Amino acid sequence: MKKIDKERVLLAVAGPVIALAVAFVLSAIVLVASGKNPVEPFALMFEQAGFSDIQVLIINQASMYYIAALAVAIGFRMNLFNIGVDGQYQLAAMMAAIVGAHANLPAFLQIPLLLLTAVLTGAFWSGIAGVLKVTRGVSEVVATIMLNAIATSVIGYLWLPDVFGVKIGNNNTTGEMHESGWIPGIDMGAAGEIYGLVILAVLLGIGYWVVLNRTRFGFDLRASGASESAAAASGVDPKRMVLTAMLISGGLAGLAGLPILLGDTHTYSLNFPTGIGFLGIGIALLGRNSPVGIAFAALLWAWLDKASPELDFHGYDKEIAVIMQGLIVLSVVVSYEAVREWGLRRQQRRVGAELAAGHVLGATDNTKKEVAGR
Repeated sequence: MKKIDKERVLLAVAGPVIALAVAFVLSAIVLVASGKNPVEPFALMFEQAGFSDIQVLIINQASMYYIAALAVAIGFRMNLFNIGVDGQYQLAAMMAAIVGAHANLPAFLQIPLLLLTAVLTGAFWSGIAGVLKVTRGVSEVVATIMLNAIATSVIGYLWLPDVFGVKIGNNNTTGEMHESGWIPGIDMGAAGEIYGLVILAVLLGIGYWVVLNRTRFGFDLRASGASESAAAASGVDPKRMVLTAMLISGGLAGLAGLPILLGDTHTYSLNFPTGIGFLGIGIALLGRNSPVGIAFAALLWAWLDKASPELDFHGYDKEIAVIMQGLIVLSVVVSYEAVREWGLRRQQRRVGAELAAGHVLGATDNTKKEVAGR
């Protein structure tokens, strides 16, 4: 049993390690091909990680990446590809900003109201794709891609001055939120503040693990993702699980933009970060849908984002970090498939050896019986 557990751990770790190693090597090759030093850019970025202000930026960015990746991972566990996390979190952040700018309740009511607004908005937007899938058989990939485009148009409409938009110079905003909805950060002195909702990201990670591994619902979710027919045979309604998984995924996605919204910007504007939902896909893949693995992957992605600007000051293009992120995603897909095939071959060999050993043992027992009978 211990041997099998060790093999499982080895297989779980091998994929990400191989993917990162391949991504670093390929990035170095790109640098060499462009006539640049293949080692110095990485040394510069590693050096940046030692500065306290960069560390704060990395943690803050990673909190948003982590929540977005958890939303993607919920879908992956159900064998669903929720590619609409980006639209879900942007629309949810805007609705929370609008509510925060127009409602002024005491903080103990205002903050839960904003969190609930974001969750319900994200769940509603992903639920559209879920309903289309279970009622009309529409692929969630196609539906969520279309919903991303529609979300962009809805946001543009809500930004109109005669709707909810507030024009500040050339910037479209939703107006500043009331202070009762601001969440204070963790003061790190000269290094800055860590977003207060970093704690929420940690709690969501713990809740994700508990629900998936310690509840009947989590078992049904994973069983439905592995085999809908087998899950249905055990009494699980596959359509209900698909819709539920999409709603939960969207609800989590809705929270992805709140750390920066409630902890820093206090308004939704043209400067609000975009693309977090798409990055969450790569982070969930690298983290193998594990809450701990996703945490490390989110920190890695945030480090690449926040340490790369230093490259501009040393004659290197900071886009090398973007290239590395893309190479990591490609390497993850290839390495995981290679590791999976390797694991299957090892399992087949082990089963073959056990069967052979059992055959030899059985033959020996038969021989002993024959001798005893004589």
